[in-house]
Amino acid sequence: MPDVAEHASSEIYDDEVTKKFIVATVFWGIAAMTVGVWLALQLAWWPAGLGIPQFTFGRLRPVHTNGVIFAFTANFVFGGIYYSMQRLLKVRMWSDKLSAFHFWGWQAMLVSVIVTIPMGMTQTKEYAEMIWPIDVVIAVVFLAFALNFFMTIKNRKVQHLYVAIWFYISFVITIPVLHVVNNLAIPASLTRSYPVYSGMTDALIQWWYGHNAVGFLLTTPILGLMYYFLPRAANRPVYSYRLSIIHFWALVFLYIWAGPHHLLYSALPDWAQTVGMVFSIMLLAPSWGGMLNGLLTLRGAWDKVRTDPVLKFMVVAVSFYGMSTFEGPMMSIRSVSALSHFTNWVVGHVHSGALGWVGMMGFGTMYWLVPRLWKRELYSVSLATTHFWTATIGVVLYTVSLWGAGLTEGLMARAINEGGQLQYPFFLDIVHTLEPFYWGRLIGGTLYLCGVFLMAYNFIATVWFKPRPAAIPQAAK
Repeated sequence: MPDVAEHASSEIYDDEVTKKFIVATVFWGIAAMTVGVWLALQLAWWPAGLGIPQFTFGRLRPVHTNGVIFAFTANFVFGGIYYSMQRLLKVRMWSDKLSAFHFWGWQAMLVSVIVTIPMGMTQTKEYAEMIWPIDVVIAVVFLAFALNFFMTIKNRKVQHLYVAIWFYISFVITIPVLHVVNNLAIPASLTRSYPVYSGMTDALIQWWYGHNAVGFLLTTPILGLMYYFLPRAANRPVYSYRLSIIHFWALVFLYIWAGPHHLLYSALPDWAQTVGMVFSIMLLAPSWGGMLNGLLTLRGAWDKVRTDPVLKFMVVAVSFYGMSTFEGPMMSIRSVSALSHFTNWVVGHVHSGALGWVGMMGFGTMYWLVPRLWKRELYSVSLATTHFWTATIGVVLYTVSLWGAGLTEGLMARAINEGGQLQYPFFLDIVHTLEPFYWGRLIGGTLYLCGVFLMAYNFIATVWFKPRPAAIPQAAK
């Protein structure tokens, strides 16, 4: 566990950029998840699309997915990295100007995304729908962050690089490589381009990008945050530092080869499909090693989990990490994929990771950071605890509903009658059967979103309403 002071002054470290990223995380989290709930309502009750092209499911869905990935998740990842790496390296960020450029450039990019995609300006690639000028902006801004990141490491005042930094490095190196290679295109106009790949090659590159965007944006940097913030919140050392190193190297080696499991039963050569499946199954070992390392860090501190909402969020997050990284490898097996592919089971799996692992770790991290950054006590621990239970019940209801929907969907699509024909030849029969599951999904997503609103109110009250510690009588401290 890093042995550094919690309350370093802004003269030593640049905490203003972390504050900005946290504010942006809360704002974009509300926006992206509100769109998600609206989309869930459209699936359960179709008139919610309002008959307006820009508000249809097909146009708003990429706004939601990109909002959760690049707005909510990336913003809190950036904020957590800026806060933790300065303290781990015991040096201020190399350039405050690059930090500011990174923040404002990223927010400008996000605004351009929510304007262009509903207007139908897209290159129709999963998690990479943005048109080519926005792709250029993403690359430039991220490279500015990478320069600042690596120059800060170069100027560090400690020799050892704590394991969290290694997870951050994998994120900072891999994401721009994935982004640039997947989005190589020939511009035809300001809003339209032609990809340099075609056919099966395009699909393989896309899912090399798509799965590793999950691996190196939604997994490795958040694991780095786990290895920094979980020990600090528990006031305990990491259970096994050696295991954390094994976790890192095994994960980054195996993850990069797993993308072809998205293309089982396709025109991709069987050997490539098998490579994706085998490496996906092997991923179970480092993933569960990391989960156990996180949970065992709480040895001797489990009594704190009963009262500390930060630890509550982090324990559930690490647990969902374990569940999602068990489910994913199982779904990559051909026989399981035959049942689950193109069903809501896949959507449930994605959201168990996005809401359960990513979201809960983000909430826990921010609840830990906000009082320290603004040097004020959290406005309401009970509100934070209410947020925890609202989010936990919400994500469980959401995920279980879609597991049920996916299994129902897959089994009905494969059902054969006594004559050897499909028992449900009309897809609409399956859709009507799924309606109760869609309502369950909507309720779960709404509960989760309500928790985010509670968090936003708690943070606003902490910053604006709660007096500074210096103004609190000594007896009340």
